[in-house]
Amino acid sequence: MSHMRLWASAAIIAAIILIAFALSVPHTRDIEVKPLPVAVPTVPTVALHDAFKKGLHTISGSIEATNACTPVSASAILVGNASSTRSILVALSIQSDSGICLQIPTRASFKTTISAPANLPLTITVNGSPATMTLL
Repeated sequence: MSHMRLWASAAIIAAIILIAFALSVPHTRDIEVKPLPVAVPTVPTVALHDAFKKGLHTISGSIEATNACTPVSASAILVGNASSTRSILVALSIQSDSGICLQIPTRASFKTTISAPANLPLTITVNGSPATMTLL
């Protein structure tokens, strides 16, 4: 009969341990879930300088890139026709870097030229999205 008491005691102790464990473990409904912060898209600011000489605009400037390895390319096109308002569209393309680079924001320079009349307004896009510009 002592073996029966021993097994009964072991079963009671095991049941107490299992119940205590089940009650002490936090449940997923007890943990507060905080929503992830939503990244607000920012409009990049581009510093521009337009030099006009003999019918040729030389547009140079800089933009803040994610790191020094990020390639930036620029192209300029004439927008509009003879009957509408004309302007120069400067299209910047910032590609993601393909190498290992220190992730410190860096000013990246660009330069492009276009043959167009003097005093045309400039508009700028970065990867197809409008950007704000600061004239130098």
